[in-house]
Amino acid sequence: MDNSGHFRKGAKPRRNQQQQEMPLFDDTSGAGQGFSAYGNPQMMPPNQGQYGMNPQQNFPGSQMLADPMANMAMQYGQTLAGQGKEMLEKNVDRYISVSKLKYYFAVDTTYVARKLGLLAFPFTHQEWGVQYQQDTPVAPRFDVNAPDLYIPAMAYITYILFSGISLGILNKFSPEELGMQASSTCVWLAIEIAIVMFSLYLVNVRTDLGTWDIVAFSGYKYFGMIVILAAGLSLGSTGYWAALAYMSLTIAYFLVKTLRLKILPHSASTDDFTQGHGGKRRLYLTLSISMVQPVFMYFLTRQLVPGSS
Repeated sequence: MDNSGHFRKGAKPRRNQQQQEMPLFDDTSGAGQGFSAYGNPQMMPPNQGQYGMNPQQNFPGSQMLADPMANMAMQYGQTLAGQGKEMLEKNVDRYISVSKLKYYFAVDTTYVARKLGLLAFPFTHQEWGVQYQQDTPVAPRFDVNAPDLYIPAMAYITYILFSGISLGILNKFSPEELGMQASSTCVWLAIEIAIVMFSLYLVNVRTDLGTWDIVAFSGYKYFGMIVILAAGLSLGSTGYWAALAYMSLTIAYFLVKTLRLKILPHSASTDDFTQGHGGKRRLYLTLSISMVQPVFMYFLTRQLVPGSS
């Protein structure tokens, strides 16, 4: 962050202990917005006695709550629930970092709209660097260039729904067929992620790509597949091929621009990306990841539009 208070793009700023961290999510709990006043027994709403009743005596179940045994049972249940939640979080954290996963779902409506616009029209976008606060990237809702998992997850679900509509139009719909479509899509995504991670291991280059980053970038193609299916169902095979050509170009361009900064170390220059120091390997890896997306998009949609296969 510079002296003006703005984030720097594409570089990790120095750590500032006095810098206030930006929360991943907005606080909508309503704490401190009038609820605490009524939590005080001495501060009740002005109309609490208009019918001459005592709320504590006429509240349903008040006698049961006043029973010491009932209070002990409630406290014991709360203790068990807290212990169960703690054990669940520990077991989940062994395989999945929940704190890291929350980062990729820290989005809002504005971010989703801007991100979809970026995926559909990436050619006019200028700044591709990710903003950093201290040593970590800011939440996606603060930076349209940050990867997220919300759009890939919602796009996958929408793609499955479109697949069901397409199968119904083709008179091929059945629960088993739809389940096969959903499971095969997940399998191909897992294979793609495994290949990318293995390729990163083979090229042996320093990169900022994490596992969830790869999942996010691999999942953005589902948005393009939705557009392709919508065009194919409404305009036929001509619309399908036109949408496939355009969305393949946009997804490939988006990934080239984004992965170029992820695979290229922050300390390296642009010349290092194309010349020496593993630059060619980085370039080939970036192009391979970007160019394989249209292949998956065609393979996963060709059977769902009449006249496309």
